[in-house]
Amino acid sequence: MNYELREMLPKDEDRILEIFRQGIDGGMATFETTVPSDEAWDMDYLNDCRWVLKNEDNRVVGWCALKSVNKRESYKGVAEVSIYFDKEYQNRGLGSVLLNKMILDSEDHGFWTLQISVFPENKLALQALQKNGFRIVGTRKKIGKLNDSWKDMILLERRSETVF
Repeated sequence: MNYELREMLPKDEDRILEIFRQGIDGGMATFETTVPSDEAWDMDYLNDCRWVLKNEDNRVVGWCALKSVNKRESYKGVAEVSIYFDKEYQNRGLGSVLLNKMILDSEDHGFWTLQISVFPENKLALQALQKNGFRIVGTRKKIGKLNDSWKDMILLERRSETVF
């Protein structure tokens, strides 16, 4: 199957939120329990470094975007990665396609550190991230609750070798 990688467009919002809903329902992607509105999602993510992956039928099957981790000027080059795939397209090695594009684009936009938190149970995501240059920084024990159960998160980061 052939895929196309392109910048995210406003017309993609419904599909992006549908894929996000699948991530919520799967219970291994986020602490979120409800899908935000289009406007809330748009305000939460940076305008730069938003990408989608489309299949041969022109259907968005995955997306990635960045969030600011801190509004202070000294953190302007640090961002949190969000990456999600339609459940039918997970575990196909497509995460590297989106991650590599995001890494290059983030460096073009001056980001020196990308970080992401992953549930320890999400072994395939951890492997994909490490394969693409992310390293484990540590485990945040019982950092939040999901469905009334405390959950750990593994924090990973990728430091740019070109942006200092």
